[in-house]
Amino acid sequence: MLKINKLNKKFKDFNIRNLSLDITKGDYFVILGKSGAGKSLVLEMIAGLVQPDSGAIFLDDIDLTKKKIQDRKVGLVFQDFAIFPHLTVRNNIAYSLKAKHESKQIISEKVLRFAKESNVEHLLNRYPSKLSGGEKQRVALARTLANNPDCLLLDEPLSSLDIQLKEELRELLRAINKRGITIIHVTHDYEEAIALANNVAVMHNGEIVQSGEIHEVFQNPKNEFVARFTGVKNFFEAEIINRNQAKLNNKVTFQIPVQTKPIEKAKILIESKHIIISPNKIESSATNSFQGKITKVIEIPFGFELIVDIGIPLAVLITKESKEKYNFKARENAWVSFKASEVKIIL
Repeated sequence: MLKINKLNKKFKDFNIRNLSLDITKGDYFVILGKSGAGKSLVLEMIAGLVQPDSGAIFLDDIDLTKKKIQDRKVGLVFQDFAIFPHLTVRNNIAYSLKAKHESKQIISEKVLRFAKESNVEHLLNRYPSKLSGGEKQRVALARTLANNPDCLLLDEPLSSLDIQLKEELRELLRAINKRGITIIHVTHDYEEAIALANNVAVMHNGEIVQSGEIHEVFQNPKNEFVARFTGVKNFFEAEIINRNQAKLNNKVTFQIPVQTKPIEKAKILIESKHIIISPNKIESSATNSFQGKITKVIEIPFGFELIVDIGIPLAVLITKESKEKYNFKARENAWVSFKASEVKIIL
């Protein structure tokens, strides 16, 4: 387990204040926050690049707070990859192994092993200038994994990649985590959190404002900042039953965008603003239409949020004008509808 206890750090005109987290061994933990929230600074303190002013960091009950970088069983992958431009992929991966004076045979075996795992085996003799962004990210991962960390720290690892490369790298990160390596991943992108995290912490102005299981944080935000920043409650585990249908909780079947490759399970997301609600069934082109019961009517700064039970709870946003026009109330029936194209499949 990684335990962070009341970390404080003043950095120029910015402060990390009383930051505490408990991260379970083998967890995939995402720290989610806007740029400038202090996420990267937290990773740098865990890695030992920056010393906190006060507080402590423990990994498996070992106090890391004052330990040197090389004495911590953690590995940090920087947002800009930070691979050595003058070394080949092979020598980048081997760098830390050579620093430890491993034998040539051990170095060769480990380089090949982690190159294969990261799918850069075919690039071993190339220099970084000849690599794409996705390839550089994989090399950075392979180099870090070769150092055998117990905890892997990722600073916005997917931010510069296109959609296809993001999906591929997500699969690699899941596979690394399934090996038992604890991953702490910082990002500003809530879709990354949904796709990868078991647990999440939302960070704002140097403080953790909410943490816990991802469904709990997203669906039950503690305050307005978390609610507005995460911005989505409608995401669910789904079974993909054919190319254009998904079943949720064995209760509700959604029409989804046609899938071009076989998928058995995925997370799906529907933004509340794309859902139409009416007292009566609407005749429209929307392929998803359900009758349900309104369970909650919540006033928010820019309108109202309605929770509609259609077999699963669905959050719908409406304006104050719509609320006045239709007089939606808790315990009343209503119809909700949305297009298949508004259903996002997150792999």
